Amino acid sequence: MRIKSIIIEDYNNEWPEMFFDLKSILEHRLGDLVLRIEHVGSTAVPGLAAKPILDIDVVIDSMALLPDVIQGLESLGYDHEGNFGIENREAFARKDANVPYSIVKIQKPEHHLYVCNKESKELLRHISFRDTLISNPEFVVEYANLKKELAIKYRENRQSYTDGKTEFVNKVLNKCEIICR
Repeated sequence: MRIKSIIIEDYNNEWPEMFFDLKSILEHRLGDLVLRIEHVGSTAVPGLAAKPILDIDVVIDSMALLPDVIQGLESLGYDHEGNFGIENREAFARKDANVPYSIVKIQKPEHHLYVCNKESKELLRHISFRDTLISNPEFVVEYANLKKELAIKYRENRQSYTDGKTEFVNKVLNKCEIICR
C-alpha cells in the first residue's frame, strides 16, 4: 500500500458547504438517532490551512444507539472500524469515493467520520480546540505555519506529522480550559 503524502492547502471557502452537503445526507439517513453533527478539525476553522479532509463527529445520546447507527451508516457505504482505543468514539471508513451514497452518484469530499456519545471526551476536545482557534486568530496563523512546516519535514510520515502538532494542540486546549472556567 502506497503511503499518501501529507499535503496542506490554504483554507478553502467550499469546505463548510461540503460539510453541510455531507451532514444533510447523514441526517436524512440517521434521523432521530442523532443529536447533532459537528464539523471539527482544521477544515472547520475559517482561514486555517489544512489537509483537504473534513472531520465529522456524529453525536448520539447514548452508545446504546450505536448498533442502529452502524446499520444506517453501513447502508450509506461506511464500514465500522471500532474505537481505536478511544472510549465513546467509533470510527467509520468509506468503502469508496461515492460514500455517503445518495441519489446523486458522485464523488463526495474526502472525510473522516466518527460517532461519539454526548459525553465523549474526544468530542469535547474536538469542539474545544475548534472553538478556541476560531476565537483566537493568532492561533490560526501559528497553527497554519506549524502544519506547513511539519508537512514539508514529514511529508511521508503521518505519525511524526501528528506528533509534531501535539505541543501546540495542548497549548490551545490549556488556553480553552482557562477561558472556559
